[in-house]
Amino acid sequence: MREEGMTPGPPEHGPSPTIWPLGFAVGIAVALVGLIVDPMVIASIGAVIAIVFGFLWARDATSEMRRAAPTVTAEVREATPAEAAAMPEAKPAPEKMQRSRFLEGATLGLGGIIGGLVTLPVAGFALLPSFLGQKGHKVDMGPVDAYPIGKWFISTFTVDPSEGEVSRRTAFVRNNGAVGNNVPSFTIISNRCAHLGCPVQANGPTGAILGEKNVTEHTVNGAILLRPVVPAGFGCPCHGGQYDTEGNRTAGPPVRALDRYSFEIDNGHLVLLSTFSVSHVVGVGAQAKIYKYKLSGPGQHVDGPEQWFYPLEPPHH
Repeated sequence: MREEGMTPGPPEHGPSPTIWPLGFAVGIAVALVGLIVDPMVIASIGAVIAIVFGFLWARDATSEMRRAAPTVTAEVREATPAEAAAMPEAKPAPEKMQRSRFLEGATLGLGGIIGGLVTLPVAGFALLPSFLGQKGHKVDMGPVDAYPIGKWFISTFTVDPSEGEVSRRTAFVRNNGAVGNNVPSFTIISNRCAHLGCPVQANGPTGAILGEKNVTEHTVNGAILLRPVVPAGFGCPCHGGQYDTEGNRTAGPPVRALDRYSFEIDNGHLVLLSTFSVSHVVGVGAQAKIYKYKLSGPGQHVDGPEQWFYPLEPPHH
């Protein structure tokens, strides 16, 4: 029975419900799915969502802990000398953390630890191999003498014989002659379209039409097929992308020039090294000025503000 004259205090409420835990769970789910579907884009988006909602959840859950305690002034009267002498000196009671706050903070911390233990190893095994342990490949394309100065060849080769046909590539090769201190110059253009990666073809006659025979060079990388060609440029049969003989885009949807191969001359042999991307080329042949960038995927800009909107690319060789 309630005593007359007593005013009931305000009811105690637990923390109000929020959407932060749900958003955090959605972010973790998206990140885990992204590790399978698209580690670079979807997993990154999921990680950002989880971090944002996790921060908001933690901030909301600890708001009471960070809030300053209100100052309450009690109604007092002056004690008489006798009362003051009889009363012991008052000591402030130690502040105690509410049990509900402690449990909520402990649950949040434990959930973060468990999420990290589950997510980090999976993310590490899924992402790190793309960035670590990448070995460079060298492709022996045969003797320099197999490439007469000024002539184009469609060259088909195997990057890594141990991988078989999956590493077969095609490039357009032209010997530009010597420059400077008798240094050989080659133009070596990849046939991967800068739009969506379709195989680009030479716009011009090849082989028997020219009255010339195909040549096969045998090297440590296997058989290298060289087909003579007189290109007026290069074209993509998939979506109509067109390029000039230096690989510059002239029409269609590609966003940049064709990729190129680095090369070196080793004991009189032409050796292909890693590929790199090109925004555009000014000039022709040995006198060309190549605007070179690290290798990017098809459809990606390599210069200008557009390049900032693409995910981080793992190293390629």
